[in-house]
Amino acid sequence: MRVLGENEGIQGLSKKETRPGKTSRGGERRGSRSPSSSTSRGPSREGRALEKEEFLKLLQGKLQEKYQDKHPLMLMLYSGKLTPKQLRAWIINRFYLQKNIPLKDAAILSNCPETEVRRLWIGRILKREGLGGSIGDVEGWIGFAESAGIARDDVLRARCLPGVRFAIDGYVNFARRADWTEGVAASLIEYFAKGELIKRIEAFKRHYPWIEPEGYRFFMSRLGQLDEANETTLRIVLRYCKTREMQLRAIDAAVSMADIYWSLHDAIYVAYVVQDRPLADSLSG
Repeated sequence: MRVLGENEGIQGLSKKETRPGKTSRGGERRGSRSPSSSTSRGPSREGRALEKEEFLKLLQGKLQEKYQDKHPLMLMLYSGKLTPKQLRAWIINRFYLQKNIPLKDAAILSNCPETEVRRLWIGRILKREGLGGSIGDVEGWIGFAESAGIARDDVLRARCLPGVRFAIDGYVNFARRADWTEGVAASLIEYFAKGELIKRIEAFKRHYPWIEPEGYRFFMSRLGQLDEANETTLRIVLRYCKTREMQLRAIDAAVSMADIYWSLHDAIYVAYVVQDRPLADSLSG
């Protein structure tokens, strides 16, 4: 069977209407709610569905204060204030997220009853696994780690901080248990990621000259993929989240992902900025 490219699949989504009653195997909701949805305050969940620009404006407003570029650890990274040990701790612990992204995407795929969406999501998984000419999340991040002086085996065997594992494991479990539309919508956290990624690359080049430039290949590759991947995610969400309630739950899912990023960085900040723990605490025993 031929796997659809993302642009081809998007055109297919644009031409079809949503079939009623097919949002998930269990109906519109599968019982598991995104962590932010039960406590969020904001616009009424009743009324007409949001237009695309309204949806994006609300999403941006919800994410603005919680986005990872506001975290103290990332502010230190951008300004060149992280020590080599602190930056390496961030690289090692962030790898736990990178290697779990394909597992999260596979969980969404297994929950989705829509053929068109599955074909698109398979293409996404293949790219993030490093097939079809893509670097891939795991190999790309390992290459970045090696350029920062961390041995490949150390990255692969790293146990990471408990707080990091707890946050990322929660994300994967959410993708397994939530309605598939909310699992997809959590990836909307990346819709505004391009500016942050550019800022991160510039910080590495300006402030951390001991990182070998070859390590930036992964980030440059991601920059080239973000626009298409984000447009695919948005089109899926807007096509299958037809009611205002479902759209707001989709935004809640993206905000929950922002909370997960924040928790990940909290764990690293406390361990390596506040407590100044040894790097060995994030490596295998």
